[in-house]
This record gives sequence, C-alpha cells and structure tokens, in this order.
Amino acid sequence: MPFPLLSPIAERWRTDALLSNSDFRHYWASLVLTSFGSQIGTLALPLCAVLLLHATPAQMGVLTACQAIPFAVFALPAGVLLDRSRKLPILLASKAAQGISLASIPVAWWLDLLGMPWLYTVAAIQGTCNVIGGGAEQIYLTLLVGRERMVEAQSRFASTDSISRLLAPGLAGILIQWLTAPVAILVNAATFFISLWNIGRVKMREAIPPRSDRHPLHDVRAGFAFIWRQPLLRALAWVAGAWHLLFYGYNALLVLFATRELGMNAGMLGTAQMLGGAGVFASSLLLRPLNHRYGAGNTIVIGTASMALGFVLMPLIPRDLFGDARFSAATYALLMFFFDLGAMLFFIPYQALRQKVTPDEMLGRMISTMRFLTVAVAPLGALAAGYAGDRLGVRPALYCIAAGGVLLAMGAVTSRPIRSVRP
Repeated sequence: MPFPLLSPIAERWRTDALLSNSDFRHYWASLVLTSFGSQIGTLALPLCAVLLLHATPAQMGVLTACQAIPFAVFALPAGVLLDRSRKLPILLASKAAQGISLASIPVAWWLDLLGMPWLYTVAAIQGTCNVIGGGAEQIYLTLLVGRERMVEAQSRFASTDSISRLLAPGLAGILIQWLTAPVAILVNAATFFISLWNIGRVKMREAIPPRSDRHPLHDVRAGFAFIWRQPLLRALAWVAGAWHLLFYGYNALLVLFATRELGMNAGMLGTAQMLGGAGVFASSLLLRPLNHRYGAGNTIVIGTASMALGFVLMPLIPRDLFGDARFSAATYALLMFFFDLGAMLFFIPYQALRQKVTPDEMLGRMISTMRFLTVAVAPLGALAAGYAGDRLGVRPALYCIAAGGVLLAMGAVTSRPIRSVRP
C-alpha cells in the first residue's frame, strides 16, 4: 500500500457508524465551517464596534442584547413552526439570511454608512436566525443520528469546535490587525454560504409532519406544560436561564475589558482567546469519561463550577501583571480555557438530557420553550452590565457578574433533579 499510515484512518471511517454515514459527514463539515466562521465573527463584530465606532459600555450592552432579544420574541412561535414543518428548508433559509446580513457590514463600511444602528440590526438578524435555524439544526441532527448517538455526535462536534476555537481567533486577530474587522466579518459571511451549499448535499429528507388543526397557542401551552411536568427540565431551565443572564452581561463587557482595561490589541486578543479552544478540546476528551463515571447531571455541575472560576478571576487581572502586560494577556487566556471548558461540559450534557426525555413530536416545542425560558432574560443581563459599566466602570461591573457566578454554581450543586441523573 503506498500510504500505509492512511489505512487505520480508512478502517476507522468504514467501521464507525457515524463517520461511515455520508449525510453525517456533510452535516458535520457544514457545522465545522460555520463554527470556524462564527469564532471569527464573535471577535470581529464587537471589535468592529469598539475599535472602529468607539462604542461605549452601554452601546455594547445594547449590541449584545440585540442578539438575545429574538429569543424572547420568536422562541415560542418558532417551536410551533418547527413541529409543523420540515426542518431542512428552515435551516437553509436561516444560513442564507445570516450570510447576507453579515456581508452587509463590510459593504456598509466601504460606503461609509456603518454605524451602531447597522450593527444592532445585523445582531438582531443573527439572533433571529439562531432562534429558528438553531432549533431546526438541533432537531435535524436528532433525526439524522438518532437519540442513542446524540452525546457521541455532540462529542465529535466538540472536538472539531475546539480546533475552530484554537485557530479561528488567531486568524481573526490577524485579519483585524492587518485588514480591519469588516474584512474578518466578510470571511465569516463566506463560511455560511459554503455551509449552505454543503448542507444541500445531505440526502436524508425527514417526513412532512402531520397537519395540525390546533390553534398555535395550544401548542405553546403544551410546551410549557410538558416542561413543568418534568422536574429535570424545570431544574435545567432555571440553571441555564441564570447562566445566560450572567454570560450575556459578561460578553457585553469582555472585549471592552480586554482592550481598554488590559490594553490588548486585536492580535493579542485573538491569540489569547485561542486558549479557549484548548478548553473546548479538553472538554471533548473529558466529556465521555465524566458522563460514564459521574453521570450527565454531575458533569453539568462540574462545568458550572469551572465557568464560575472564570467569572470570579477575570476582573482580578491587573493591567500589568508582574509589571508586564504579556503576563496579564496570558492570565486572560488561561481563564478563557477554564471558562470554555466549563461551558462545553455544561451545554453538551444539558442538550442531550433535554432531548433524551422528550418524545419526537414535542422536540420543537420543548427546544423553543426552553430557549424562551433560558435566553429571554439574557437581554436584561447585557443591558444591566452595559449600564453598570457606564456608571461604575467595566471592572466593578464584572465583579457583580462574578458574584452571580458563585451563586449559580452553588445552586447547581444543590439541585437534586440535576445531581440525581446517574450514568
């Protein structure tokens, strides 16, 4: 054989139930592309506001809130739509809208039309597509791989997502440093168009859901009632809701903190955030053994504690640790590792547990209702953090978020429905 080293890889692809499925490979490749692009956009969009438009903390709070407000407005009707429609067309339309809206930012910048209202609009479109298209994506994956392989599939996504987190922020920092943030956002838009073409190659077509004559409000009530009757879903809803409240406030201030409090430029920030990808990669290695030994519930608790560590220590970083700004940047990167590690250890078991206890006919309503319950409060966190950042300063506002992180970790530890989930 001319390439003997490729033989084990080829054998793994033939024998692995997921990798041998061409539909899963196309779907996986599409998620890798959009994950890579989104990591670039996650850094480029706030830096576009901070560096080019000189946004204030309050404006950054509004920008972050615009990404979450669609969850409060559209999450419940999206659940009804997803349960009554095929998911693939919705997924394709969402990716097209995301790509077009992102591509408008560099066009507006080159035409000297870009301002904060433009970024607010794009952020709202991205949030709307995440509500509707993201729900379709989760359900379509469940149909594609089956419930029994959801954790395995999510673990594979975490592995490749970690590679994106390792490479994309550094590339984003270079693009922003050399070619400006709008160019980096254009790269993000391109990944959505390529992903759109690749998902179109998936051959599996789900059956058309049966026609329903019930009023949509009946389905909305059914979604709330289903979650209320499930103690585990109720517990997951309040923990995830508290986390989103804190995270969106934290996210509104993080780039301001890194650039104005720690003095990091785009290149340094991108390099520092690459260590977050190492945290995602570590989670992909730890997830299965932790689930096997302690159960998904305790894995969620471990993830919450790791995130709380990031919340608490981040605002304690001085501008020049040991008299050198590079040590401050390295400490920032290390905390990003623990935060992203915890986020993945929280959300992968969280998503798997939600779908494990939900029948197929309720998946759309359950996901959308849970998104409403958990993310509808996120704009309040972003706006409150922006207001506190304006009035008190960025660092004191982060101290307030850190206190919330400690309370969240304590609540997760004492939650009996979550802790009782066994391997």
